[in-house]
Amino acid sequence: MSVAPSLAGYKAISKLYNALMTGLVLTLVTRKSADAAAQFVEGHFRRQHLEKFLPGLKKLGLDGLPDAVACAQYHYFSNALGGVKTEYFAESDRKAWVRYPPPRWIWQGAAICGIPSHVNAGMLHGWHGHNGVSLGNNRLGFVCTGQTVDGSSGLEGYYYDHGHEISERERVRFAYDEPTPDYDPAKAPKLDMVDWPEERLKKVERAYAMEYVRSLVPTMLALFGPDETAKHLGHAARLIGMQLYDETASLLGVEAGSAQAFATYLSALAAAQGETIEIASGGGAVVLHQTGWRLMDGINPHDAAFEAWNRLWEGALAVHNRRLTLITKRTGDGIEWRITG
Repeated sequence: MSVAPSLAGYKAISKLYNALMTGLVLTLVTRKSADAAAQFVEGHFRRQHLEKFLPGLKKLGLDGLPDAVACAQYHYFSNALGGVKTEYFAESDRKAWVRYPPPRWIWQGAAICGIPSHVNAGMLHGWHGHNGVSLGNNRLGFVCTGQTVDGSSGLEGYYYDHGHEISERERVRFAYDEPTPDYDPAKAPKLDMVDWPEERLKKVERAYAMEYVRSLVPTMLALFGPDETAKHLGHAARLIGMQLYDETASLLGVEAGSAQAFATYLSALAAAQGETIEIASGGGAVVLHQTGWRLMDGINPHDAAFEAWNRLWEGALAVHNRRLTLITKRTGDGIEWRITG
């Protein structure tokens, strides 16, 4: 039996992967060090920047705008499409603001209380401060005027073309005494939403969260190696799987208990990620076969990262029915899950 994606599945996988990113950073802060977490956040956002920024500018039709304006609008539109609250205001062609008001998507709920200032700043150094480099504009930098983790009313700041070449350390500057202008939605630019029905928007939100996982896995491997990746990512994944099972199972209409019900849960999440998955029964088990691993297409991560990611589903099963067992193996380029009692 093959499984088709659903709007509920898109929402559920978005919640799980959003939480996995948050949980991994908190795990690094508490179980490794805040400096390691900051290093990871900067590396993660730099990887995303290098893959997505220039193609995204073109896709959104922003590549003909002045650089400061294009950068601020890129964050405004791309984050909004991913389900993140974002505000925008341009003072001139050389100075354009972007603001992320609470609740912060990446540090959901009470998690924001555990994020040190320099860990949050890692995303600015990894992405915002590198925009000028990618655009070939060595005059462009980002000035941060407030961070929510420090108690400001939002993560906020502006892209600024200084009119002269700036040094590497000036690409991100902090100026907490500069007031942020008010946001006027009526004056803000808008995307043409005629071609953006609900299903497409939910798929974009899902893809936004999936991209975080696509980036965090190779970033962890590159920075800390397979053993540390297995340890820290695996720990976070199991906790997130357990903590979010009730909410995501409710979204999918799955009731805890049977192996078949958990197969329905897991297959719905896989289908929401664009995976081809089939459910079968045999030998006293319910078996799921996934063809390929679209989430990691082109990345081919170490087995340790695969096992760490799979602990999401082990954690979920521990809540669904702790007496069941999930046996997982790679089958060529695919995956097989066997749920047994």
